[in-house]
Amino acid sequence: MRDVRMRGFADRADVSEVESFLRAEAGALPAEAVDLLACTGRVLAEDVRSEVNVPGFPRSAMDGYAIRGEESFGASESAPIAFELIGTSLPGAAFGGTLGASQAVRIMTGAPLPEGADAVVMAEVCQENPDGTAVEVAEAVPPRKNVGAVGEDIRSGQEVLSPGRRLRPQDAALLSSIGRPGVACISRPQVRLVVTGDELLPAGSSPAGVHIVDSNSVMLRSLVARDGGEVLPFEILPDDPERIRDAMADAAANVVLVSGGSSVGQEDHAPRLLGELGSLDFHGISMRPSSPTGLGRIGSTFVFLLPGNPVSCLAAYEFFAGPTIRQLGGRSRDWPHRRAVLPLARKIASAIGRTDYVRVAIEGRHAIPLATSGASILSSTVRAAGAVIVPRGHEGMAEGQEVEILLYDEEIAEGSEA
Repeated sequence: MRDVRMRGFADRADVSEVESFLRAEAGALPAEAVDLLACTGRVLAEDVRSEVNVPGFPRSAMDGYAIRGEESFGASESAPIAFELIGTSLPGAAFGGTLGASQAVRIMTGAPLPEGADAVVMAEVCQENPDGTAVEVAEAVPPRKNVGAVGEDIRSGQEVLSPGRRLRPQDAALLSSIGRPGVACISRPQVRLVVTGDELLPAGSSPAGVHIVDSNSVMLRSLVARDGGEVLPFEILPDDPERIRDAMADAAANVVLVSGGSSVGQEDHAPRLLGELGSLDFHGISMRPSSPTGLGRIGSTFVFLLPGNPVSCLAAYEFFAGPTIRQLGGRSRDWPHRRAVLPLARKIASAIGRTDYVRVAIEGRHAIPLATSGASILSSTVRAAGAVIVPRGHEGMAEGQEVEILLYDEEIAEGSEA
């Protein structure tokens, strides 16, 4: 393997080539059992069929009185029909008897329909007598009116959820309603962060002298969580090849993210170590920022060499590591951002053969490109509302041209300053 330290890259791979490689090589991880209360956000790995009817008994759809519906025919405000009131049915406390002719049972929403009843008349058109022994009904109701039938919501044997679905809160509620204590979900990718640099101080420290505070790990942890991965415990490592080697070779990880030490400098050990431990499949990609990005595998573990400069680190993660983590976890590789289409306030310059990740602010319903140079200017991503991707076949984008913006927020961050 050619050592590129202090020599530079002989050539650079195209972004689409790297994306195609990762899409072909990554597959969903095996399934694992997940408790009902922890399944929201996870990707379902099994076909779920109900073994019960929901509801499992006929129940009232409103507060009122359970009767035999045909016995109310002809009832009106001017000619109400009287029923003997023989008891009450509450949710979880059914009326124990059987309804006879011209009898009624007081019933609440969700309560079991008494034996012998087939309809519920709403309380608003009924009037109990003072001693609670009878009720007058002033509106006719046909049989099955205001009654939830057995299996009306879910039928026994019905498929309720399919594999590949990312479970939402309402899905978890449905699983609970059919009595499932848990489900099989795609395993969450385990991600090892290898943050290197003699110049780094731990997150939360104050910058001092020639040292800087680690910010990449803070950003990467949140990005990994967004994409369904789980970050393993880690510590900042010095530029010591043996310690970096040991961390990269972590067998517990499905993905290793190396932040820093990925380029061609004297202390950039990660590319050589990856080649020795496994395969360095790509190193140097035709994109801006993030051109020093590398990636490969150690056994079945994917290793991403992310540049130390924060903006480059973000872009490389978004293009390559993030989609792979999502794919391993059973999610789509597609960008997870909401999108907006707006005209450019000024042109974006690019170069044919290179993919550009351009941060943009939004003002007055126009996209304003921020500086495309300066991969260490993390504040540019804070000022930005999102990013525009300039494909490799374009020399740039003209002022006034409508562009698709990958939004950093759920909504357009109107008023961001350029």
